[in-house]
Amino acid sequence: MEFIFLNWYVIMLSFAVAYLLGSVNTAVIVTKAFTKGGDIRKMGSGNAGFTNVLRSVGKFPAVLTIVCDLLKSLIAVVVGGWIFGLLSSGMADSEAIVRIGKYLCGFFCILGHSFPVYFKFRGGKGIVTAAGMMLVADWRVFLAIVATFLIVFILSKIISLASIICAGMFPVYTFVFCFLIDFLFLGYPGWYVLWCVVTAFLIAVFVIIKHSSNIIRLIRGEEKKITAKK
Repeated sequence: MEFIFLNWYVIMLSFAVAYLLGSVNTAVIVTKAFTKGGDIRKMGSGNAGFTNVLRSVGKFPAVLTIVCDLLKSLIAVVVGGWIFGLLSSGMADSEAIVRIGKYLCGFFCILGHSFPVYFKFRGGKGIVTAAGMMLVADWRVFLAIVATFLIVFILSKIISLASIICAGMFPVYTFVFCFLIDFLFLGYPGWYVLWCVVTAFLIAVFVIIKHSSNIIRLIRGEEKKITAKK
């Protein structure tokens, strides 16, 4: 708590930077570029994300979207980790503080992606942005999530289903690695596990809520399987 109290203004600045980076919604920008001003939020499902770009605009714009969404998340989390690293330099639990900083900055980047200040707070659902955060914050969780996504998608061919299941597994995998490995074997502090798991849980809940319309369609059997014709 003393760490937060002494550095609250720098911590808030890192969150603001992460949010503003997340607000650079690639799906909106790419679609405008490839359709001469079209708005992805008025096409297909209306979601400003990778899947809708793939269905509504084409493969290359979709790939560009996913790459740029990953990059902005990577930058936000790396910068956040760097700032938290500077603030905790010389402290015994510096590594744990840096990882928590990465998780928290990733959370704010996802918020920016979903509620972008530059685009009237109408953005995407945060799946790719969350994946970028995981890659930097904890590569072990990232690999587990990627494996889960691929298995579910290969079996179902439904991106939303794979995304929802991965969101639900995110706090589970985070607990497994942070508690069973970092805490029990590597000696990380208990508050580190709590912070990481709670942040992962909040991100999971947020992503699942953003997929509420997809969940309704899945229950009704109306959710489309992925087919890219362009």
